[in-house]
Amino acid sequence: MAVAELYTGGRSLADTLQTVADGVVSGFGYELACVNIVQADGDLVVAAFAGSPEAEALITGRTGSRASWERRLTMGEDWDGLRFIPHTEGHVLLEDDVPQWYTQGPEPKREDDWHPLDRLYAPLYGPTSDLLGVISVDRPVGGIRPGQSDRGALRTYAFHCAIAIGNARLRANMQRALVRLERQQQALRASEESFRQAFEYAPSGMAIAEVGGDQHGRLLRTNDALCLMLGRPASAMRRLSFSDLVHPEDIGTLLRTSAEGGRAELRLARRDGSYVWVSLRNSIVADTTNGPRFLLTNIDSIEDRKHRDLALEVRARYDALTGLLSETELHDRLHGRLCNRADEDADGPDFALLAALTSTSAGYKGPALRGSSAGLLYDHRHTEEPGKGEATLAVLHCGIDKFKKINTRFGLAAGNAVLIEISRRLRQEMPADCDIARLRGDEFVVLVDNVDEKGAEKVAAGVRDVFRRSIALGPSNERARIEATSVLSWASCGIPADQILGRTSQLLHSKKQLG
Repeated sequence: MAVAELYTGGRSLADTLQTVADGVVSGFGYELACVNIVQADGDLVVAAFAGSPEAEALITGRTGSRASWERRLTMGEDWDGLRFIPHTEGHVLLEDDVPQWYTQGPEPKREDDWHPLDRLYAPLYGPTSDLLGVISVDRPVGGIRPGQSDRGALRTYAFHCAIAIGNARLRANMQRALVRLERQQQALRASEESFRQAFEYAPSGMAIAEVGGDQHGRLLRTNDALCLMLGRPASAMRRLSFSDLVHPEDIGTLLRTSAEGGRAELRLARRDGSYVWVSLRNSIVADTTNGPRFLLTNIDSIEDRKHRDLALEVRARYDALTGLLSETELHDRLHGRLCNRADEDADGPDFALLAALTSTSAGYKGPALRGSSAGLLYDHRHTEEPGKGEATLAVLHCGIDKFKKINTRFGLAAGNAVLIEISRRLRQEMPADCDIARLRGDEFVVLVDNVDEKGAEKVAAGVRDVFRRSIALGPSNERARIEATSVLSWASCGIPADQILGRTSQLLHSKKQLG
């Protein structure tokens, strides 16, 4: 009956241990029974007690060290798997740390009488002979030590107790595992929901794409912010990959962007065919442990910043008043046309620049010049690249004469109007491939590439005509002719751009002083 009780299903580990203790008292003729269970640290704790509420309250939950229990289980007499320690040996255990309930009783009169200090233990072993616990019993009914049949019954009961305790422990472990799994699943669901909300409602664009394989970069999921940014519905986005959206000029940037922690600035196509500048940040996420990996991409529009950068670039590259190239941009373009190879045929002490004045000046004291119908020209050519022939680059530097008088007489607004009109005429009259820049208020430079002497003279004549035509000045629209001085020069490889422009400016100012 006691064994049958052990296998009643659904019991917890605690209930099973108490059933074990109760079964010893009710079915095997002992007044007291205690169940000690091995803990994770190896020590044994009193987990159940039967037969004495007073003893149960005193020692339940108390712990005995594994070393003390190992000592007890090797002492005394081995009763075919049970361990009996008679009072004649047990007195040495009175001071160890194993919890003990000492019963009162008379001194034994016969050899087989039970002494109050006798101890009987039934070890409980698992399938792999590991110690699960120990049942200790006391005060057999009738006060007589158990005989062979009683010992066998207790030994058999202990065998079944070990099975029942192992099953109960397994159920408890499974229940704890299920609880942990459920908590993990709840945490995962909460995390997934948190990610879903963060993904869907993020103010910046978000996308999940495949990583690796033939479908690398294919969009699997996009949030509303990205769909709104690109003007595309989510259903259409799932048919595309990043390479389908990227501006053709930015494909290289996309390919160079690392999937793991990569960053890039590139353009993505809107539905209407326009492009938006975005900042793109990649990271790799796994669907589950050791599961497939996906590319999580955060996309922010940087259109406003790009517009500001472009405005700053335009401000640096173009003159705010006239729209012509700025001096900085002119310098960069001139520098870009010249290589670092010095012209071996160049004359002159320190640079290969031959310049000419657009008209003769009796007082000019510069280097020897060759005459021309358009003025005096230096006889040098610009070499674009070694071994690829020669290509000329003419530099026409112009300056308005006595410009300050215009500002003084008609006002700064009129002076600005003159500069604007001159700039408009230069853009209209000069060849389309010319670079035209405004320098230092009233000075202009025209770069004419791949032109011979006659072509350069024609350009110089056109510049003179631009300045000679009258311009309306002041509120009365009084028309006046603007006088100007110009210098035509040739640039040469091996000469720094600032040196070329510095020399043309020096020649221009020298001519103005002579005029």
